[in-house]
Amino acid sequence: MFDLQLPIHPTAHARCVPTHILTGDADPSHPFALTLSRRAPADLMSGRATPLVLSRFATLAEAMQGAIDHAEGIAPDAGPQLLAILDRDERLVLAGAASDHVVAWCHPLTSAAEARGVVTEASQLRAQAGRATAWGEPDLAQRLRHRADLLDARLVDPLWRAFAARALQVAA
Repeated sequence: MFDLQLPIHPTAHARCVPTHILTGDADPSHPFALTLSRRAPADLMSGRATPLVLSRFATLAEAMQGAIDHAEGIAPDAGPQLLAILDRDERLVLAGAASDHVVAWCHPLTSAAEARGVVTEASQLRAQAGRATAWGEPDLAQRLRHRADLLDARLVDPLWRAFAARALQVAA
């Protein structure tokens, strides 16, 4: 189906956002899109909360490397960014939190039962975040929402679960 050229080794070039990320290579023939979650309140309210496509790649390995390259351009004091790799049908293939030159990939779930548990837990965390906001605790609310987002990042499309899990094993 596609070429998986792993293991992925850290790059040795300068720590900046690579030009292919800045130019937003949007070649629709490439099946994998590296996306950045837009969770800012203005984006949510305006309907622009759909993920921002940073670049498109021909293989999952290239998309994973693109995520690592993107993470190398993140300032050390910046908060984590949720990156997701989507296939051409916009199904979640793999996701992770990028910060300070690394990507912490979220391991995909293995079953529908596990997915139901994760959805329940993420929903509870978002409810707690709402209460924290009402209590005037915006930092706690942000942390709770981030934890819920990381749980959601494990909800890889069933079509990709086994493949994404294997790709992470090979990359490790």
